[in-house]
Amino acid sequence: MMEAHPLYKKNTGHDAASLHNWKESLVSEPYRSYLYSYPHKTAYGELEKRIELSELWSAEPAETFFLYMHIPFCGARCGFCNLFTLPDKRQSVHEQYVDALERQARQWAPYVGHKPFARFAIGGGTPTLLEPQLLERLFHIAGEAMGLDEQQASISVETSPETVTRERLRILKDHYVDRVSMGIQSFVEQEAAAIYRPQRPLEVERALDLLKSQQFPVLNLDLIYGLPGQTIESWMYSLGRALSYEPEEIFLYPLYTREHTIVKPEDIRRDGGGTDNRMMCYLAAREHLLSQGYTQYSMRRFAKADVSLAKTILPYGCQEEGMVGLGCGARSYTRNVHYASRYGVSRSATESIIADYVAAERYDRADYGFILDVPEQKRRFILKALLHREGLALGAYEERFGSRVMEDYPELHLLPDTGLAEMDAESLRLTDEGIAYSDAIGDWFISPEVRKRMEGYVLA
Repeated sequence: MMEAHPLYKKNTGHDAASLHNWKESLVSEPYRSYLYSYPHKTAYGELEKRIELSELWSAEPAETFFLYMHIPFCGARCGFCNLFTLPDKRQSVHEQYVDALERQARQWAPYVGHKPFARFAIGGGTPTLLEPQLLERLFHIAGEAMGLDEQQASISVETSPETVTRERLRILKDHYVDRVSMGIQSFVEQEAAAIYRPQRPLEVERALDLLKSQQFPVLNLDLIYGLPGQTIESWMYSLGRALSYEPEEIFLYPLYTREHTIVKPEDIRRDGGGTDNRMMCYLAAREHLLSQGYTQYSMRRFAKADVSLAKTILPYGCQEEGMVGLGCGARSYTRNVHYASRYGVSRSATESIIADYVAAERYDRADYGFILDVPEQKRRFILKALLHREGLALGAYEERFGSRVMEDYPELHLLPDTGLAEMDAESLRLTDEGIAYSDAIGDWFISPEVRKRMEGYVLA
């Protein structure tokens, strides 16, 4: 049995047996939810009072901001997707949306233009679904309306194989894009079909050949493990095909099934013994990637450590706020308030939310989101650091909040006490085992108040 950490035992009275039971309950559901930010968007709701953007941003302490544009259109909705996106290829719809995005940008610029942007990302959906002239226009909006300096910001754009063309990539190159991210999910056509992704391996390879020819500083590829019908062997085949293109970065996602997704929990492949094979896929891929010289930075992200950019990027801390989210479905983060448009997944809900956004004349008030009190700011600070390889710097927490994290949250001692983390005088870091269970750890640390709001959320 494990020996309890003295301070934790002193504070809580838990013994080794209870620690063992706690860990077992945690790791028994390793893929509870993907908590890439905190609080989760399903904790958002109507704000009691609309907040003027001038009030929100004038006192934001972050030294640099992150500009994000959300393009909520794609060619087809994949079976695992619960993002805010609408399958719609009509150029007229795209034009109306970009018109609205420009109106929003020009209204927001006076409130957020007092700090430089260190990062700029265009996501979705599939931004490169837009016709070239509209894709070009997004960069003009960022530069002319928002004041983005392309030479001092890290710029990232998401794409998909069928939308990769030489003309679109030329636009990205002309605007100094540093990182292009493409979701592949699987190189096996039957596996792609099982998640309702109309994608052929030859189309993926054509797109990858074209991307490699343009020599973007960072090419990121996304793969998913745990697909219906997928075996360890077919998973490693897809990973090998991805690595043959020598991406600077690769994200590995377990298959999640959520409300309103087409793929259901029972569709996730199980081996002959009736057990979920996602952890075996993760461990096999992790071992292979490390052997190929990649560094693991989180449960999902593996990257080469020697990537260099051709420009000097302004600093931006991942635990800071200052996220300026333009477009329907984008979230914005200030230190005290997170806000966004409404969230939906079904076609009818998404169409309705986009229609309201396009028809709006004013975008200068926040009326839907989450107000973070100091305890919620602390949890966000902890989770944004802990779920990454660098871990939580104890001194940084104390400097920000004026208290000690292990005294504020003694339950965090459960992590080193059970081998899921290591703690020294400077930091609390997840072990390799802890990183493997990041989803469960993130879900465990959600506050009761946020969890209650998430459980009460009705997704349309």
